[in-house]
Amino acid sequence: MSDVVLRASNLRKSYTQGRSRLEVLKGVDFQVKAGERLAVVGRSGSGKSTLLHVLAGLDDADEGTVHVGEVNLTAASQAERAKIRNAHMGFVYQFHHLLPEFSALENVLMPLRLGGVGVNAAERQARDLLVAVGLEQRLEHRPSALSGGERQRVAVARALIGEPLVVLADEPTGNLDWENAEQVIELMCRLNEERGVSFVIVTHDKTTLNGMHRVLELVDGAIR
Repeated sequence: MSDVVLRASNLRKSYTQGRSRLEVLKGVDFQVKAGERLAVVGRSGSGKSTLLHVLAGLDDADEGTVHVGEVNLTAASQAERAKIRNAHMGFVYQFHHLLPEFSALENVLMPLRLGGVGVNAAERQARDLLVAVGLEQRLEHRPSALSGGERQRVAVARALIGEPLVVLADEPTGNLDWENAEQVIELMCRLNEERGVSFVIVTHDKTTLNGMHRVLELVDGAIR
């Protein structure tokens, strides 16, 4: 089996604005290896979020393909893409997107329950992950009772719950102060080392780049 967990090939994406056509992605090619920490940087409006949406199968490219492991995500139906995401991909966003009515434990175990895992097994895995991110005293707290840094730690734990091949993180420290941002990046690096999951981190925050194995820059719709 290939050690490439994510592969983007000739990704092109454009949008129509009135009578003009805006090219956002212009033939993006790169791959992510197992256990790799990769950052994609670029100025605001450079297409970073569009690239992440295409990699996740949330948006269609005009041309090109995305493979997750050996699976062609591009060729899959929307229902199949959802299953692929749940089985092989994790997500961390700038805003944590935790469900406010559920505890930290319930938020983390949710992807497993949606995938058909039993309550006891899902709860055991979620508890272990929350302990791993330093929240063993916050298992039953709802998001409103957690600090910003703690919420993002819960989001990281949720992203890792299904033992994905790769985690896509969209500005994961963008809503945090410097100290909490540094702690979240250190946490993701540690979990990458311990669990072998790959991370693709889209960011404009250069302080997050210190722990990365590789940095790609998105300039004028292409990787440099």
